[in-house]
Amino acid sequence: MTREHRSIGRRWARVTGPRRRPDTGRPHAYYLAIGFPPAAKSSAYRMRETANQLYAAGWDVTVITICQEAWEREFGLDHSLSAEVHPAIRIVELPLMRQDLETDVRKFGRDRSLDPQRWTAEEVVRHREQFPEPRFGGWRPALEEAILDLHRRDPADLVVTTCAPYVNLAPTWRLWEEHRVPYVVDFRDGWSVDVIGGGEAFPKSSISGQWEAKLLGSAAAIWCVNDPIAGHYRARYPELADRITVVRNGYDEGSVPATTRTPDPDAGLRFGYLGTLTFQPTLFAAVLEAWHQARLDEPALKNATFEIRGHIGAGSAREDNAYMEMLRKAEGDGVRFAGPVAKAEVAGVYAGWDVIVFMVIGGRFMTSGKVYEILASGLPVVSAHEVEHDASTVLSDSPLWTGAVGFDAGLLAGSFAKAARMALDTTPEVRAEVRAMAGKYARAAQIEPAVRAVTATVLQGAHAGEQPS
Repeated sequence: MTREHRSIGRRWARVTGPRRRPDTGRPHAYYLAIGFPPAAKSSAYRMRETANQLYAAGWDVTVITICQEAWEREFGLDHSLSAEVHPAIRIVELPLMRQDLETDVRKFGRDRSLDPQRWTAEEVVRHREQFPEPRFGGWRPALEEAILDLHRRDPADLVVTTCAPYVNLAPTWRLWEEHRVPYVVDFRDGWSVDVIGGGEAFPKSSISGQWEAKLLGSAAAIWCVNDPIAGHYRARYPELADRITVVRNGYDEGSVPATTRTPDPDAGLRFGYLGTLTFQPTLFAAVLEAWHQARLDEPALKNATFEIRGHIGAGSAREDNAYMEMLRKAEGDGVRFAGPVAKAEVAGVYAGWDVIVFMVIGGRFMTSGKVYEILASGLPVVSAHEVEHDASTVLSDSPLWTGAVGFDAGLLAGSFAKAARMALDTTPEVRAEVRAMAGKYARAAQIEPAVRAVTATVLQGAHAGEQPS
């Protein structure tokens, strides 16, 4: 891929991919996707597949995201994620970064140096003055300016906007207001849904509610990652029900191991967790206590190990937080932290485990993208999440799932013991059946129909001289 820097919206942007969109006769889609590869974010997988499916459906695609330096401040970069982005896709990186994640004290201003807590509070206010989002609202002017500038140079026939951050909705609306460019809203998490606690996150009368109502009212399509979130939006906006579609995250087939190892209880069963530790430390503490109890009570776990892989904390707290303290204390129980995993190495990591531990927050509105590749691995799964959780819907038919028991350490210890026995007793035929069952959740199978439907709707509307209303 070629790279260049150009002035966009009076700001310098890095452009990766074709320097100029060739005259192919294909329609042109802008994809607002903050977190696009090589950002080491779980959302990057869905974004990559969406961009590729748009291109496969006949669109020229320009991705609008933020600079790689921004992700170096957060969870870092994974360049292996970029390898499977179609080379014809153009990526525009805007120089936007979260100032609150800056760790170089030499770059702090006087106010932040003297009173960091007050500075942080004022930073939230500053962002909310532009758009109702506490960490990203201040990006609104730059995003609007950039998309208008890009559209003047290379007009859009479609905008696909993936949230969060929800500030992406502002430039989407601006382009609709001024140029009537059709758009899709991809809610990876529902904005007005409290996916952690359940229920409504804000009323329709609030500023956020007003933004959401007008954006969804003119959208060509609204994508949600699971049925409960889609149900929330159909109930909140019944007049839009026919435009609301469930587009699950799914899994990348390259992340599933071709084979699994033969468990060896004498050498020690291998349990593992892969993901980002951002949930409450109390959840992790319950899992570690359950693991401790299970190793004492279950003979098959006597020599077992529990490997933690992924990102732990962001910015200044990266690998320097309460989780790391708990991990150090649990080393005597065979628990170890082995760092993040590049996307290209995920299948190999799963292939080295006998059981996968799945820890996730939230309830029935939360799914987590990891659950799909966990199911597709063909390995036994220990769940540490609420009993009423959308992940339970995905896992419920698998004979290799121990079930959801909440966060009671005693019950979780039973799940660890049950999984150990599953690892030793499950036949290759059962593992193959589980993998086949998971096939419907392949990421391409989830996203391709949604892209195809939007393509037909938008292009037919353009041919007829109509716009969504």
